[in-house]
Amino acid sequence: MARAEAIGQGIHLNSAGPSVGIDSRPKLVAQVLQRGFTHKLFPDHQQLIPQMHELYEMELASAEAALMSDGELVRNAGYFARVGNEWTRHFLICSGEPLRLPRHSSSQLRSFFQSNQFRTGYATHGLFPYRGKFHPQMIKGLLNAMGLRAGDTVLDPMMGSGTVLIEAKLMGIKSIGVDASPFCRFMVQAKLDGLAVPLEPFQAACRESKLVFEHFKKRAGQPDAGSKVRYHAPAEPLEGGFNDGPCRCTFDRSFGALPTGCESAEIYGVLLLAYLDSAGYSERSERKAPYDQFRAILERYYFVVEKIQNVLRGFECELADALALQGDARRLLLDDRSVDGVLFSPPYSFAIDYLDNDSFHLNYLGVDLESLREGMIGLRGRTLRDKFDLYQQDMRQVMSECARVLRPGRFCTVVVGTNNNQLSKIVGTSPESVTGIDELIQEWASKYGLHQVRKLSRQIRGMSNTMRTEYIVFLQKSHR
Repeated sequence: MARAEAIGQGIHLNSAGPSVGIDSRPKLVAQVLQRGFTHKLFPDHQQLIPQMHELYEMELASAEAALMSDGELVRNAGYFARVGNEWTRHFLICSGEPLRLPRHSSSQLRSFFQSNQFRTGYATHGLFPYRGKFHPQMIKGLLNAMGLRAGDTVLDPMMGSGTVLIEAKLMGIKSIGVDASPFCRFMVQAKLDGLAVPLEPFQAACRESKLVFEHFKKRAGQPDAGSKVRYHAPAEPLEGGFNDGPCRCTFDRSFGALPTGCESAEIYGVLLLAYLDSAGYSERSERKAPYDQFRAILERYYFVVEKIQNVLRGFECELADALALQGDARRLLLDDRSVDGVLFSPPYSFAIDYLDNDSFHLNYLGVDLESLREGMIGLRGRTLRDKFDLYQQDMRQVMSECARVLRPGRFCTVVVGTNNNQLSKIVGTSPESVTGIDELIQEWASKYGLHQVRKLSRQIRGMSNTMRTEYIVFLQKSHR
């Protein structure tokens, strides 16, 4: 019977086993190779983005296709390049040169950004290097998978470099970000402003970069090229220049003139961020003189800002409000049930000392580093065991706050890596028996009505990481 069925299907049995008929084999092989398997998941008119390599990406693409209309996919999808005859906005934002890197950049760095063109480095995400940051494409996919739409509000209680806020703004989703670091708040505000900052004064700043450099050198201090000195007194604290609204530093003529239009708070902040970026590079390396480093970074910043604004031209009114705040994730100044989603990554405090990493820039802002350290999650405590115990205590409180401000039935998504080797040394057990941070998050969240509905894993593909796998934990708040 089996033989008859096989023959009826055009398959012939011989001594070597089943084989496709000689005449039909090339045609069948061509069909299989051309179609792959994605046609079984997505209709033919939905074309996936290039450079998708991991299962979690296919999972998020599947969620986007199931939850969004074709029009919504064109507007906000992170994993589709084309829907019907229309290119998606994400594809257009990422197309072309991904990021204008310095000429001396290593081939490894260039290869990283080329192979991750649709994942990171696009829009204003490419302004300022920041360790431990999200892949923006993944955040776009997660916002979609959480069912968030234009007009909703998402919270990132530990916003870091502001990836969630930038992606949400581009997608028409309102956002609130909180971070203990005043530098993070300033950096995020500058990145948000870069999406719509006027280009003419920015061009003028590039043309007169020496004038701009001298202004900020007087205000923030001269970087000591190649010193690798992380702790030093700034020429004058900058924090007094911030106003009470968005975290921007105001122009002060006493430090010298600037090109016309550069006095506005929005562009002034972007220029200052470029200066702090270049100062950090200069103090780590003598490859370029401080001014040459600043000029190169300022030109990179202009390239990034001009590119994203060209794509967004005509759609500026669709950009959503974004609010970057300095605060404490353990005590959020938000009303109960006031946000439609929460998306964040807890600090990788056992792998990265964020405060030490940002010390160049925090010093330039006039921040007392030791006082700030005492209030940062994961950095409190003397011994590693003390730090870990306090970390767990703090993160329980964070999860309680996330549950409090989240609306019933909505989702809190946590992206977290686990360094079992490091944790095993802290708790005194083998790496195989360590309870991972992802598991602890689930345990803490469940006590506050946040229950896990799915967990995905992904490989960490950064340039240098102590952790190679992280987890995406989807938690849903009880409806009652």
